[in-house]
Amino acid sequence: MSAPRPRPALRRLVRYLGPYRGRVLRASAWSVLNKLFDLAPPFLIGMALDVVARREHSGLAALGLSDLHLQLWALGGLTVVVWGLESLFQYAHGVQWRTLAQTVQHELRLEAYRHVQQLEMAWFEDQSSGGLMAVLNDDVNQLERFLDHGANDLLQVATTTVVITGAFFWIAPEVAWMSMFPIPVILWGSFLFQRRIAPRYAAVRQQAGLLGSQLANNLGGMATIKSFTAEAREVERIRALSDAYRARNRAAIRLSSAFSPLIRMVIVCGFTATLVYGGMRVLEGALEPSLYAVMAFLTQRLLWPLTRLGETFDLYQRAMASAARVLDLLDRPVGIRGGPRRLARAEVAGALEFDRVGFSYAAGYPVLSDLSLRVAPGETVAVVGPTGSGKTTLVKLLLRFYDPTAGTVCLDGHDLRELDLGDLRAAIGLVSQDVFLFHGTVLENIAYARPGATRDEVVAAARVAEAHAFILGLPRGYDTVVGERGQKLSGGQRQRVSIARAVLKDPPLLLLDEATSAVDNETEALIQRSLERLSVGRTTLVIAHRLSTVRRADTIHVLDRGRLCESGRHEDLLDRNGVYAALWRVQTGAAPDLLTPDPRP
Repeated sequence: MSAPRPRPALRRLVRYLGPYRGRVLRASAWSVLNKLFDLAPPFLIGMALDVVARREHSGLAALGLSDLHLQLWALGGLTVVVWGLESLFQYAHGVQWRTLAQTVQHELRLEAYRHVQQLEMAWFEDQSSGGLMAVLNDDVNQLERFLDHGANDLLQVATTTVVITGAFFWIAPEVAWMSMFPIPVILWGSFLFQRRIAPRYAAVRQQAGLLGSQLANNLGGMATIKSFTAEAREVERIRALSDAYRARNRAAIRLSSAFSPLIRMVIVCGFTATLVYGGMRVLEGALEPSLYAVMAFLTQRLLWPLTRLGETFDLYQRAMASAARVLDLLDRPVGIRGGPRRLARAEVAGALEFDRVGFSYAAGYPVLSDLSLRVAPGETVAVVGPTGSGKTTLVKLLLRFYDPTAGTVCLDGHDLRELDLGDLRAAIGLVSQDVFLFHGTVLENIAYARPGATRDEVVAAARVAEAHAFILGLPRGYDTVVGERGQKLSGGQRQRVSIARAVLKDPPLLLLDEATSAVDNETEALIQRSLERLSVGRTTLVIAHRLSTVRRADTIHVLDRGRLCESGRHEDLLDRNGVYAALWRVQTGAAPDLLTPDPRP
């Protein structure tokens, strides 16, 4: 997330905002018009002074309004119109910019989240959920704040500078330069400020991501923290991260807070020079008092708003630092993409083939090596082996969470890389040892497999999964909220809800990854019975640690250090007296010596 950025954030952001060009132009037009009418009152004051000072010789008299009272009434009417239009365009630009900001915020967050969902699992394993939350939420919100206020402020300062500079050089060029000389100094100081503040805000956003990551990690592991009485330790960890965040913010604040006072001292020089030298020109008769008044008012209208540039640039740099992080995320290439071949679920037979497959999570550390095995349509096949032998990796390859580094994985004779990714995963039902339930009701979690399912269909699926009875015993039955990650349910209950979800999906290919590894014997028996019902009529691949759960499999494949070392039925493998037989003896207690600690140091 903090890699060097190849292109300036502003240029990338402007390119991203291309589809909103029309709305940006409208909002900009309303901002400019609002500022034009906002600058009119000093001119109206000057015209009023011209009327009372020069009377019949005023500028309005030259336009045909000779009656003095009529001139004042005309000025009054013009003032009402000007203020009315200024208020109208203030409303218009406020609505336009804020609506645009909300739209861009919504679309950018949605696009970033959509892109994150398409990224491969290997990328997620290198990220933290808190860091991603900081990008998808906090950083997107920073950009919204800038579009809400900062863009309008920059436009209005630019409009003020252009209009008043032109007016000054038209009214009194010999005085105008005194009012203008602070502007180059202010602009130079602003650009210098930008260069120095940008890396500080990039560091602030990076530290915010680290802090958010640790908070999310701690909230997810609260039971572990409490069980190890590590509350004080974790408070200290958060304190250190929060202090680092505060320190980085403090470094940025010190610099940003110094900007406005320094600019004010430059501005007062220009204002004082205009006031003194312009007054002298009036005394010499070279400048009309009314024009002098206009210049005095406009000098203040020109220079004092520039003191807000510090706040505006502060907002801008925060937005650019955040925009860079969001756009970096959007620029992250998708590592695993679906192929062009569509896969109709009704036509899936379920034949699986691993042909000389090799795979490594990290270069130089193979998990699977030259693995070949086949699963016939409708067959129930088990894969067993010691911990770390590569069993679960097969499931990840079948779902294309990863692609093999060598060989091919095929479904019905098609390389998985050729198949549409959505069609492939729609044909597979997964029941994993790591059950994830969403914060919602039991009904919603089961229906997640098929959102359009009726309540009766959900209940039918729960019956098959041996879950109906325990669900009825919950406080609100199927409408009971299970809590985040299903924490209000036991491990066995969560597993049966997961099986019900797979039943409702009714896939042609079923993957069972250690589905009974974390439950007691009674619950295992219930789950095993429901899994046997579920596997009827479909290809089933069972990844198992408990060998008792795969005794009835059509074929059992035994992996050891990523290689296929044995295949056969339960009885045949026991007779062979190899790796499988050794595992069986360990699990049944027939070889207790294998469980004693290794005496070697």
